[in-house]
Amino acid sequence: MPKILQEGVSYTFRSYFSFPQDTDEILAEFGYSYTKARLQLPLSQRSLPGLDTLKSQIEETLPYVQLTSESAKRDVLIAPVLMRVATLSQQTLWFEYPLKVNDWLQGNLDYLIRSRQPIIVVEAKRDDLTRGFTQLAVEMIALAMDETAPNLIYGAVTIGNLWIFGILNREAKSIT
Repeated sequence: MPKILQEGVSYTFRSYFSFPQDTDEILAEFGYSYTKARLQLPLSQRSLPGLDTLKSQIEETLPYVQLTSESAKRDVLIAPVLMRVATLSQQTLWFEYPLKVNDWLQGNLDYLIRSRQPIIVVEAKRDDLTRGFTQLAVEMIALAMDETAPNLIYGAVTIGNLWIFGILNREAKSIT
C-alpha cells in the first residue's frame, strides 16, 4: 500500500479530517491498529451534582439558539458539559490546547482534560463524525507519544448532540 504521509510535508491535525483514506489506513501510518467496537467506559459510583441543572439549562436554551455552526454547538452544547466534567473531576479543562510533536502531529486540540491517570481529548465537529474520529485518533496518538502519558487515553468526537468515544491503548498500539 502506498504511503499516505509524505516526508518533508507538514500536516496539522485538521489535515487528517480532509484525507480521503479510511481511518485504519491513516492510523497504520503511525503503527496503530483500528477496531470499531462497543466500548465499556469506566463508570463512577460517586454522586454527580449539577447534572440536572446542566440538563435543564441546555434544554431551556435550545429553542432560542441556532446550532448551525461548529462554534455555536461548541458554546451551547459541548463546553458546558465539559466544564461540568472538569468541575466534578477537579481537573483543568483546556480550550484550543496547542500541541506539536513533529511535522506530522501538530495543531490545536479543541478540548483537553489531563489528570494524574486518564487523558481525555474532545474534538468538536460540525457534521462529519467519521472524519472527525480520524482527526481525534491522530490527536490521541500525538498525546500518547509523551513518555509520561498513561497507557489508556480516552477521546470523543462530537457534533454536540451525538458523541462517539474512543480509547487508545499505548501498549497494544491500538485505537478502538
